[in-house]
Formats: sequence, structure tokens, C-alpha cells
Amino acid sequence: MERLKNYCDNIGVKLDEQALIRFEKYMNAVIEWNQKINLTSITDEEEFIVKHFYDSLTLLNAVKIPKGAAIIDVGTGAGFPGIPLKIARPDIRLTLLDSLNKRLVFLRGEVLDKLDLDAETIHGRAEDYSKKIEFREKYDFAVSRAVANLSSLSEYCIPYVKVGGSFISMKGPEAGEEIKSAENAVKVLGGKICDVKSFTLPDGSGRSVVIVDKIKKTPEKYPRRGVKINKNPL
Repeated sequence: MERLKNYCDNIGVKLDEQALIRFEKYMNAVIEWNQKINLTSITDEEEFIVKHFYDSLTLLNAVKIPKGAAIIDVGTGAGFPGIPLKIARPDIRLTLLDSLNKRLVFLRGEVLDKLDLDAETIHGRAEDYSKKIEFREKYDFAVSRAVANLSSLSEYCIPYVKVGGSFISMKGPEAGEEIKSAENAVKVLGGKICDVKSFTLPDGSGRSVVIVDKIKKTPEKYPRRGVKINKNPL
């Protein structure tokens, strides 16, 4: 965890002792439970720290997140990037959404409860919950490290973001073509790609953070059903 602290110091993200203890417990829980349910293909500790924890926390360097901001992590999986953000910034109001309930059962029982972290968990499909009035356009930020293309991710995530907020997509190094292809979808959904920040992980891997500002309300007909989103991106 001392390596994680040093990595984060280099990007201006400060982790106190309590945060480091939580990160260690979180990593151990994921690696242990990974034998029971599929959470991650990464089990080497150094790789885990770099590609899950540090990678997630670079978002705090890329985007200024106000105190008490409401953030939804869409397709959270094993909790990335949402839980690392919450550990580093306990003030944020975090919602974790995933379509696989056993992942959320793990996150609630083995991570949130045991690390004394407060977060809302939602079991369901992203395209369903953003239609509900209590979730639609209620968040300052929607974040995702999901592997879907940016056009599809935009339709899943932008409806959650309030006007004036941002959708933040964490991508690999070769995101240029994907970003260009997503421009129409982002515009239709009420967003505007305002910045792309590139950086390198300590192991040499490249990453991109795509920042989409929400400039107007999303038309009510979006998002469409998941099969349409994936087969016919906007």
C-alpha cells in the first residue's frame, strides 16, 4: 500500500493511513472472493494496485469533483472505479449499479460493511433505472470503466447526469477513433465531449479519460432497450 500512496502522491491524490488500510482490506477481499465468483482476472498484488486502484484514482486528477458530489458508477463490477473513489474521498455520495446481483452482495457484505463505507447499491440494467424519476438526471457525475464502446456507454450513462454535470469514461490508450464515432451519440443525448486526458500507468500502460459535459436534458426516448443500444449505436 505504500507504493500506492507514492504513486498517488505523484498525481496529487493524497491517501491517509485509514484509506491505505481500507485499500489493503478491499484488495484482499476481492482476491479471496474471486475464487467463488468472477470478479477480476488480475490477482497479482502489484498489478492489482496499479490497474485497479491507481487507475481508478487517476480520475481525481483528471476531473475536479466538488465536496459531496453525487456519483453513479455504471457497471461497477468488483467496485471499480467507485469504491476507490469513495475510499479516497469519503465525502462523495456514491451509487454502485450492476446487472449481476452476486457482485453487489459481495460489495455490500464484504467491502462496504466491513470497511465502514456508505454507498447505495442498485441491482439492475442501466437502461432501466435511468428511466426512473428518482435516478434520471440526478447525479453530478456518471463514471464507468465498462468495456462497451463509447457510443453505447454514452446512452447508458448520460441520462443519469444532471445538466451541468459530466459523464466520465475511462478508456485505453487508443480511444481516438472511438471518440470520433461517439460524437453524434453524445450530442443527441445532450452532451458534449469537452476534454480527453491521456496518462501512463506506472507499468507503462496507456489510459485515456474522456470527459463529456451534460449541456442539455436527454430526450425522453433515450435510453433505448439494451439490445438496440448495442446493435445500433447512435
